[in-house]
Amino acid sequence: MCGVLGMVSHQPVNQSLYDGLQMLQHRGQDAAGIVTAEGNMFHMHKGKGMVRDVFRTRNMRDLTGNAGIAHVRYPTAGNAGSSAEAQPFYVSSPFGIVLAHNGNLTNTEELYENVCFKHLRHINTRSDSEVLLNVFAHELRREVTGAGTTHLSVNHVFDAVSSLHKRVRGAYGVVALIAGYGMVAFRDPNGIRPLSLGTQTDENGRITYCVASESVVFNSLAFERVRDIEPGEAVFISFDGQFYSRRCAENPRLNPCLFEYVYFARPDSVMDGVSVYQARVNMGVTLADKVARELPVDDIDVVMPIPDTSRPSAMELAQRLGKPYREGLIKNRYIGRTFIMPGQATRKKSVRQKLSPMECEFEGKSVLLVDDSIVRGTTSREIVEMARQSGARKVYFASAAPEVRYPNVYGIDMPTREELIANGRSAAQIAKEISADGCVFQDLAALEKVVQALNPQIEAFDTSCFSGCYLTGDIDEAYLQRLSVSKSSAAAAQLQPSQVEHSIRISDNDDDEE
Repeated sequence: MCGVLGMVSHQPVNQSLYDGLQMLQHRGQDAAGIVTAEGNMFHMHKGKGMVRDVFRTRNMRDLTGNAGIAHVRYPTAGNAGSSAEAQPFYVSSPFGIVLAHNGNLTNTEELYENVCFKHLRHINTRSDSEVLLNVFAHELRREVTGAGTTHLSVNHVFDAVSSLHKRVRGAYGVVALIAGYGMVAFRDPNGIRPLSLGTQTDENGRITYCVASESVVFNSLAFERVRDIEPGEAVFISFDGQFYSRRCAENPRLNPCLFEYVYFARPDSVMDGVSVYQARVNMGVTLADKVARELPVDDIDVVMPIPDTSRPSAMELAQRLGKPYREGLIKNRYIGRTFIMPGQATRKKSVRQKLSPMECEFEGKSVLLVDDSIVRGTTSREIVEMARQSGARKVYFASAAPEVRYPNVYGIDMPTREELIANGRSAAQIAKEISADGCVFQDLAALEKVVQALNPQIEAFDTSCFSGCYLTGDIDEAYLQRLSVSKSSAAAAQLQPSQVEHSIRISDNDDDEE
């Protein structure tokens, strides 16, 4: 899933980028990176681990400059164990570009072949983000040289993004810096991955621009949320603070990822005009109605959330059913999100480290547990077992999301059907698999209606992991089989964490590095 952040200011941005990146930590815990721009020089520090672990005071001192981009990595494509996969990525030509990417490309192999063997560019990793950077760099060079100039214009940037949209398929929210010129940010034509724009004006009327995966960054940095970047739109902010925007895709449409509202996004974010918190509250209403139809409500003594994401839905569900709401599971906040931890064994072990049951809330009671979703079933199975060991008489399970039956190829790490507990199973069979007395899932149509009601301009969503319908039109069974093999191979690779730090000085001929 990843989180991206970019900023152009009139003062140093290193501390703001660090603080903003911490607000996006929930979107990726595998690696983090920051690049700042100072004149024609980029300063970079990135490495594996959490934001607080990657950056030290000495690193922050070296990240000088009034513009920068940042990234937190959640491994989807490439080698998740390698520090080389940490973003942002850099290319020296044309001009010098650094780029950070949230999402996943679906035609990476085709693009890789073109970039390496037709454009004669070197790709140092198997990351789709590095491929995307080189596609953008190639198109930007083509626009500039085609115009017979060595100077970059705003139109060159937007034309390059337009050409990129015609070549690239998949989901992407991108921020990039072009040495000596400014910051560009753009979003895929389907608007699958989120990207928002915020501003801050000082007492002298000078504006600082910020682009982020989620608006929660603006709240923490005292920025005003201006709007979402539109699907297929690109914005360019020059280093002297000039703002430009243009629609760069043909027939763009807003189809945001529905799973963002269910699980990934922070509840205090607003994404594509939708309050994530309010969406989750309203999910509890429709889920309660289905629970009332499919479970023996009179047999339920208490409703409990599986913290933290499901809490708004569980509270509203309990109120609508007229049942007591209790916090029966206490979360250890120093354990990462189990859904995005690499490896099934690691996830299973982390469940009991992350959640501790309050036995007095379970003993002798029939409990309805509410979670945001059930993906692999590992967490659900362990929690049901904990509830029974704590004395629960019966354990029912309700999911605020529909059954996750299909692989997601747009940036969420659920690429193989074999990992999905709902694949080929009914709700009753899933209940048996997780040892629950009953299991209820949100209806997809109800979930879409809940989010759409908060922003009627959203005509449709990316629901691929629930429905098996892929917006980009290029996903077939052969693709999913190749992805499954690739995922299995990547899971076998485990490398030790390391960090990478360097500065890149850009000279007039774009060739000097140090």
